[in-house]
Amino acid sequence: MVIEYKTRTQVVVEAIREKILKGEIKAGEPLRQAALADELKVSRIPIREALLQLEAEGLVEFEAHKGATATKLSAEQVTELFELRALLETELLRLAIPKLTDAELDQTELILQQMNDAYQQSATSGTWSELNSRFHLSLYRAANRPLTFEMVQNLNSNSDRYIRVHLMLAGGVTKAGPEHVQLLDLCRQRKVEQACVVLKQHILGAAHEINQLVQKLDADAGQ
Repeated sequence: MVIEYKTRTQVVVEAIREKILKGEIKAGEPLRQAALADELKVSRIPIREALLQLEAEGLVEFEAHKGATATKLSAEQVTELFELRALLETELLRLAIPKLTDAELDQTELILQQMNDAYQQSATSGTWSELNSRFHLSLYRAANRPLTFEMVQNLNSNSDRYIRVHLMLAGGVTKAGPEHVQLLDLCRQRKVEQACVVLKQHILGAAHEINQLVQKLDADAGQ
């Protein structure tokens, strides 16, 4: 068993991220560095570093005269992000499948096993989300479309906070796991059209569930 060492900043990032995604810190709510430092029993330095990392993830924004605040999750953004992902990722998969080698598919299967292990060990949502992105991207690289691939990487990064919400609040892995297995199996069988249909349903199905979660969070916040 590999013991993962985490820096103090990483621990703080995960603690604040979880508070935001679970709604303990509401959208627009100021993130007081002194109060967070006291609560998490650290100095302000890792708090500041953590907030900068969470800004890169889209969970925190810095405003003039207001400091750091939690950003608002947007159902409209979910729809646009995931529809773009479905469009571009299915095209990359279509081009990639005939070129994927058995060795590349074996590497993708290894990522799938790491995802399952991470979930079984109750790893952080960030660990599973990162592996999820690696799984998908590993199937597209063989398409040899570097500009499209870069766009998909950016879309995955922007989708990350919503994927984490899906995982933390609705057990998104329960449904995603079997779909990933099915997708990889179809890729091994070189069933291009069926694989693309499964991938599109996988992405848009997640978008639908995440939309419902975001709307519920909005409704709860308004009460």
